[in-house]
This record gives sequence, structure tokens and C-alpha cells, in this order.
Amino acid sequence: MGNRQSLRELQERLALRLSSAQSQAPSAAWLAVQAGEQNFLLPLVQAGEIFSLTSIHPVPYTQAWYLGVVNLRSALYGVVDLTGLCARAQPPAAPGVAGRLTSESRLVGLHPALGVNAVLWVDRLLGLRNPASFSGLGQLAAAAPPYGARCLVDHQGLSWLELDLQVLAADPAFLAIAA
Repeated sequence: MGNRQSLRELQERLALRLSSAQSQAPSAAWLAVQAGEQNFLLPLVQAGEIFSLTSIHPVPYTQAWYLGVVNLRSALYGVVDLTGLCARAQPPAAPGVAGRLTSESRLVGLHPALGVNAVLWVDRLLGLRNPASFSGLGQLAAAAPPYGARCLVDHQGLSWLELDLQVLAADPAFLAIAA
């Protein structure tokens, strides 16, 4: 009898916690990453899985920002250097990834719904951010890429470029990897 009552209490507590969790707004909206010297915000609804850096197989005759392909969970993904991609229209050229390779380097996938088997090579993950982490909007640079949605400024005065990964996945320049 005691087991049934404790089980019922557990179910009631779980139901209460579940209903309160559903009524609360999501606490995080972005995955914060650093690529080169730039801070980026990737919308969680557009980002995919995060992978440790693994062996990247170069592909000849491709753009400098296209690092090659990698086998992740038995599927091939194109590896894109986020720094090099965003700097393609900005002088000077971004430094190569070899000088930036650390144990914190990660591959961040695009959400499968975007229809592109690609991962973004970032220098390090900086955690999750929510709208309360930011104090206002900054000035979006004239040389910002077309998939740069907006610039946000956090409470420490740091600028963050929010990327629209859906726009990135449809960008003709992103899809044209041939050099």
C-alpha cells in the first residue's frame, strides 16, 4: 500500500513539474560560439548537433573556407570554416584554421530541416544565451554577410553577430563551394 501511495505522489509531482515547464518560455534562444575573433549567435532552432573535431578530408578545387568533408555518424558533411566564410568579403583574409586549432575547436551542424549536410568549424563554444543576456542592438557592419541577421550587445559591451542559418543554407555563395 505504501508503494502505491509513494508512486502516486511521484506521478503527481512529475505532472506538476511538467505542466509548469510547459507554461514557462524557453530560457535559451542561441548557441554562442567564437570563430576567430568574432562572437556569433546561432539560433537553437536552426542549429544541429555539436561534434568534437575529427579527421577532415580535404576536397581539391574548393573555396578556401570549405575545409573538406568529414564522416559523422556514418554520413558525410561538408566542413565550413565560419571565420573564413564570414571574412570572404572582408579584407584581410581570415587566418587559416591550422593556427587556430585547439582542443576547444568544435563542429556545429546545421539543423537537418535546412536540407544541407554541413557543419560549421568554430574555435570554441561559449554556452547558451537568452534575450536577457543582451542590453541592446548594435550597428550591423556594412561588410556583414547576407545571413547576418543583427548585431546584439551584451551587458559587458561585447558585440555578437546573430546568424540566420536558414538564410545561410540558401545563400548561393555558400552552396557554390567550387573555387
